[in-house]
Amino acid sequence: MRDTGEGFDVGESAAEAGALTEQDFGALARFRFGIRSYLRFSEEAVRSAGLAPQQYQLLLALKGFPGRDWATVQELADRLLLRHHSVVGLVSRAQTQRLVRRSAHPTDGRAVRVTLTPEGERVLARPSALHRGELRRMHTVLIPPIWDTPPAPET
Repeated sequence: MRDTGEGFDVGESAAEAGALTEQDFGALARFRFGIRSYLRFSEEAVRSAGLAPQQYQLLLALKGFPGRDWATVQELADRLLLRHHSVVGLVSRAQTQRLVRRSAHPTDGRAVRVTLTPEGERVLARPSALHRGELRRMHTVLIPPIWDTPPAPET
């Protein structure tokens, strides 16, 4: 699956993918069940911490941004797979709750830097620890299926 900028392209057609076995369908179903179970756990853990799921994702994207402790709104949109204006609203709500701070970008006048506040760090810590524990518990369920045949090369 590739992000084309206008949504996701499912890639190869069913004919190109080849026939699936009963084991393939079983493996796909188990993996999808694992993903859904984790997402349901995540939503409940995040809500119990007083956050909306997208707020948690925003805070996590900021804390886990590679190489620095801030990100631009566009970088966050890319990480969250959301449109720029949606992230602007998300950041505005988080700023109202004092979870993030905006500041001028040092070299790009069009961009805004977003950083976590100490309160954002505090609010992020507990659900993140719960997520780590849940992933450790689910480690065998969330392993992607191993297929007998290698995928066809992309064209």
